[in-house]
Amino acid sequence: MTESAREGMGGMAAEEGDRTKDADSQAAGVAPRARLPREADELAVDLTSERAGELERIALTAPEDARGAEERRRDVDHPHLVLPLITLGDPRRLTGGYLYHLRMAEAAPAHEAEIRFLSFPEWPFPLAALRGRAVLRRTEELGASAVLLDSIAAALAGPALAMRPLAVPLIGTLHQPPGGIDHSGARARAQAPLDLLALRRADVLLAASDHLAEQLVQAGLAESRIRVVPPGRDVARPRGGPAPDLRHGRRAAFLSVANWLPRKGVLELLEAFARLPADGGTLHLAGDESAEPGYEARVRSRLGERDLAGRVVRHGAISREDVADLYAAADVFVLPAAREPYGTVWGEAMAFGLPVVGWRAGNLPYLADDRREGLLVERGDVAALSDALMRLAVDGDLRTELGEAAKRRALGRPDWEASAALFFAAIREAVERGA
Repeated sequence: MTESAREGMGGMAAEEGDRTKDADSQAAGVAPRARLPREADELAVDLTSERAGELERIALTAPEDARGAEERRRDVDHPHLVLPLITLGDPRRLTGGYLYHLRMAEAAPAHEAEIRFLSFPEWPFPLAALRGRAVLRRTEELGASAVLLDSIAAALAGPALAMRPLAVPLIGTLHQPPGGIDHSGARARAQAPLDLLALRRADVLLAASDHLAEQLVQAGLAESRIRVVPPGRDVARPRGGPAPDLRHGRRAAFLSVANWLPRKGVLELLEAFARLPADGGTLHLAGDESAEPGYEARVRSRLGERDLAGRVVRHGAISREDVADLYAAADVFVLPAAREPYGTVWGEAMAFGLPVVGWRAGNLPYLADDRREGLLVERGDVAALSDALMRLAVDGDLRTELGEAAKRRALGRPDWEASAALFFAAIREAVERGA
């Protein structure tokens, strides 16, 4: 649903970012080492988080319950699935991938399942991989029916999985390609082989979009093991009452929901918007502004220049209901993101009847067609992006036509209930096949 409490409807999520065959075979032959001290058996959470203690209490069953959980798992007449989900840091962060998993955890009881979050600590890469064996042991103590592995933690679990294969199915839940999407080139090159080390061992790979599924195949993963399970299209309801005036006396109200990250294209958007005449429109920015301090400083500097004075409204990280109010009152949604495995906010905006504007890149071409549900321009062409914004600013009939088509297309996509049904059906199939 969203990307960072912040870039979409889950509390403003802006979409996720923060994830050789010979080497793989060699690692698989390494014998398990001696059991680590008891300290390493504890769930590795982000201890810098003030809620870490609360998280551990929520996520884990008491040690004395482990035998009962194991007996329930082995009872073939009992359909209940125990599904530890291995992720990174605090799973309650409202970014796209984390929100997706939270929504699936909420839906789990309706599918006779339970998702239990286990986390690697957010240590400098790749030090957290040292906790891999402890995290995998914890899945056994919980009596896992299958283990879910978030793509953001795949590289950290890869070495441990190579040394100690699981006795239950491994399900990859992917929101980014091998190597991640927000890392430097050097980090991505180092991470990709470790991601693949884990993902090659998965019985099923659940990809958030067709675009991501294609990237996985290009990375050498078997297409037969990939299932596409997109986020749900349903969003929060507006609060009701009179819609706020987002135009502020100008021709149109443009909305962008995104964390301030380079791949989101915030600076390119500001450059394009600055070329519009003063009465062309008002731009509203919603999302986590502090996602990357260096980029935040550049965006703030650009906002302070004269050609944008009084024309851009910053909302920061706001609630999903507040985002819904913005969707309901805006005229156009714009997000020139270069690399989006899904782009939940595009789908949310379309469900509210907004035409979408962005690069012809990432997953947007899978969600909207140029001149049918929005206007798509070549990646990096700021002049063309500005022209698209101006065209929609002055042509209300075109905004209506594209917006109505966008809503029709969005409503044809699965809601969260349907997405959860696909998600748990794929998992149960893998569990029954491995029984």
